Amino acid sequence: MDGQGQRSEVVVITGASGGVGRATVRAFAKRGARIGLIARGEAGLAEAKRDVESLGGEAIILPVDTSHYDEVEEAAAKVEETFGPIDVWVNDGFCTVFAPFLRIEPDEFRRVTEVTYLGYVHGTMVALKRMTARNRGKIVQVGSALAYRSIPLQSAYCGAKHAINGFTDSIRCELLHDKSNVQITTVQLPAVNTPQFTWGRNKMPKLAQPVPPIYQPEVIAEAIYWAAHHKKRELWVGGSTLITLTGNKFFPGIGDWYLAKTGYESQMRDDPNTHTQPDNLFDPVDTDRDYGAHGAFNNQSLDKSYEAWAAMHKGLLAAVATGAAALAFAGTWVTSSRRAGA
Repeated sequence: MDGQGQRSEVVVITGASGGVGRATVRAFAKRGARIGLIARGEAGLAEAKRDVESLGGEAIILPVDTSHYDEVEEAAAKVEETFGPIDVWVNDGFCTVFAPFLRIEPDEFRRVTEVTYLGYVHGTMVALKRMTARNRGKIVQVGSALAYRSIPLQSAYCGAKHAINGFTDSIRCELLHDKSNVQITTVQLPAVNTPQFTWGRNKMPKLAQPVPPIYQPEVIAEAIYWAAHHKKRELWVGGSTLITLTGNKFFPGIGDWYLAKTGYESQMRDDPNTHTQPDNLFDPVDTDRDYGAHGAFNNQSLDKSYEAWAAMHKGLLAAVATGAAALAFAGTWVTSSRRAGA
């Protein structure tokens, strides 16, 4: 309970130990949420729990590989046993491989698919089992502009993100058919400054980087928090997401041509890849070191998304537009009246 006797919100966040998931943990924690922290890395989870407690929330650590359904189910049961009914479930956990398709091994491709796609399926399944029985709750799928516009060197990740859109749309239709009060929102992201580009498996000749423009994870976290508390089918964050999704809808062939020319260089830094950095594809790397929310691109990253702000403040913008129109009309009427009286 909070200080006013109201039940604090119960939230589960996958991928909670780092990157966008870690920033989202903080966004909910500072509003007093009780959070189930799901990830694999012990050090990252321990620090995430400390973050929650320092911001006024409560948390339990749940070391889980979301590609295993039984582990996700057990984690959900533990959250409800500890904190009560789950109000919000955020699916964010993933892994990736940076490489041309023909350099990805079958087991690597399968692993990305199992974590990044089936991990969302499992999280959604265990959340819906509980939420539909109570006829309330919210699921937020953390997506990507790459769920609509695939890019080279990330075929496994792009395929999984497309698949998330597909199964989420199907479930949304079923919930509408059943007249359920449970809601699902997808938040489609731009490039984000996270440890993904440090701990993702990288077979490219140079170190990986997000395709600019890059946004700080806190921008995304606030959008996710907003999406968890508003009825919206999909939320796009970042001007690049807006341009990418709109452009791909009308000119997909141009996108193919453009990315064939720019998609390799834009994903690589100037620094050579020594292939000595551990990756988290099969095992976590944040077992004895906390990577936090941010990656290596703080000096290049934006801390605002005007597009997301506009989507989250439509009522205010409509009121401003109405007021501006009224002032314009009044000005025109006064001018016309003066001319008529002249």
